[in-house]
Amino acid sequence: MNYEDYRINRTHGTGEYSPEQFKSLGEGTVLERGVLVFHPDHISIGNNVYVGHNSILKGYYKNEMSIGDHTWIGQCCFFHSAGGISIGKAVGIGPYVKIITSFHSDRDLEKPVLFHSLEFKPVVLGDGCDIGVGAIILPGVSIGSGSIIGAGSVVTKNIPEYVIAAGVPARIIRQRK
Repeated sequence: MNYEDYRINRTHGTGEYSPEQFKSLGEGTVLERGVLVFHPDHISIGNNVYVGHNSILKGYYKNEMSIGDHTWIGQCCFFHSAGGISIGKAVGIGPYVKIITSFHSDRDLEKPVLFHSLEFKPVVLGDGCDIGVGAIILPGVSIGSGSIIGAGSVVTKNIPEYVIAAGVPARIIRQRK
């Protein structure tokens, strides 16, 4: 394979969108200036959702992104839903949060990682959870309803309901109940 030719003329588009392109877009929803949306036909957004400036919602033609009612998403977030993203109702997501649903899975040392196959796993955020500034949620993770993820955390494993978790990797600090 000629690696130099691989990336030529492969654009994902501009990220510009119009409201009617979404799979569904709820009433009272605000997408601030600079928000980029890719594959909006695979994105459903509930009522009264806020998406902050310069965030990127990257839908994917093989999966869905769903954002529940009354969710707040801070500026400069990046959500890539190749494996599917489901965000519950009344979820708070701080600025600069990243949600990733795919990763390179091959172990072939003879070729660059960029050319390894991709594996896809969904991310689920339960109702009423809160994700701190700059947290990273990795593929296959579910965060239970009412849980809080500390700022800067990297979530590599499922987090149960009503706990506080933080760190790199994130671990449970205490119960909320």
